[in-house]
Amino acid sequence: MTAGAWQPLTGPSHQVALEILLDGPLSRAELSRRLGLSPGSLTRIAKPMVESGLLVEVSAGPTDPRVGRPSQPLDIDPTTHHFAGVKLTADTAVGVLTTLRSEVIATEERPLPDHTPQVVADLVVDLAQSLAQSLTQSAAAEVPAITGIGVSLGGHVARDGKVLLGNFLDWTDVPFQQLVATRSGTQVVVANDVTAVTEAIHWFGAGRGVSRFCLITIGAGVGYGLVVHDKLVDTTDTGLGLIGHFLLDPEGPLCPLGHRGCAEAMLTTAAITSQISAALGRPVEYDECLDLAKNGEPESLRVVATSGRALGRLIAAATNFTMPELVVLGGEGVQLAAVAHEDVLAGLRADRDPAALVPPLLLEDPTFTQWARGAAVIAIQTFVLGR
Repeated sequence: MTAGAWQPLTGPSHQVALEILLDGPLSRAELSRRLGLSPGSLTRIAKPMVESGLLVEVSAGPTDPRVGRPSQPLDIDPTTHHFAGVKLTADTAVGVLTTLRSEVIATEERPLPDHTPQVVADLVVDLAQSLAQSLTQSAAAEVPAITGIGVSLGGHVARDGKVLLGNFLDWTDVPFQQLVATRSGTQVVVANDVTAVTEAIHWFGAGRGVSRFCLITIGAGVGYGLVVHDKLVDTTDTGLGLIGHFLLDPEGPLCPLGHRGCAEAMLTTAAITSQISAALGRPVEYDECLDLAKNGEPESLRVVATSGRALGRLIAAATNFTMPELVVLGGEGVQLAAVAHEDVLAGLRADRDPAALVPPLLLEDPTFTQWARGAAVIAIQTFVLGR
């Protein structure tokens, strides 16, 4: 099967493929149970999908006592399609190449020469082609086709992939999806970066099978993603960073927009480093800020502890309003939650009813590779779901 040959399925075929993609390998009996299909109907649906190479029969299945022979569970062949995911920051493009199951095969990072949309689009396409080259045995071989490219960035992105507002790139009303698609000749999807990471957790991460969970990210900004009833909550306001100006400390520092003690003022990497740098009288990078706090440096410890309690209050607000089964913490600044763990719990408990349980807290990998993988996942979803 060549890349891009499979068109999104419909009806029962779509459901069979989706169940196996997310939870496979699955026995035919389990698929019949999940989808309410008779064994005969399932066989008719699955046969052309096996013949096309989309599904494969796993020969080492458990023995079925009713027929006295090994069953042959069905699985997706994840290597039939490959996807490039690119996360754009203010100064870099971080790319990954994944399988249909979002398994990362290759990674690469490039600096952005400038923020001109056409220049960035050229870079994204070149990066995707370079990643695809990793599938070949020789640098001289023809670069294999990839099925889709996903791009994520901080900002407000319309459903057609136009970047309505990209603060970190100084973009307004940039038809970036169109720019990349024209240059690449393949399917392209552009989305808000927090939305993309939330979907990666939802489909292929800790949120798989969890009916309600939320994601809070801290780093250059503060982001929030929510899944309810196993579906992403997505509105036209997604990507505006609304949670960033949620009040956490009425006596806290000011954010760039003049809000005192909001999440942006308390939790971003810039907010924390600027406070500690001012207190110490020298520039201090984020990782050093956390190290100084761990080692007991008084000013660093004070700022990190205060930010930790603020993060706990933000988690409390999210859990009080949406009552998730799981809270995932991510972003390049997420190690704050580990260094200031006790302060986070103190802030969380302070704004929760004493009888309320502390929800499970899971820390995601803080590297931008995970964000790029999220971009690949939105391309996978668009390919599989046909939207």
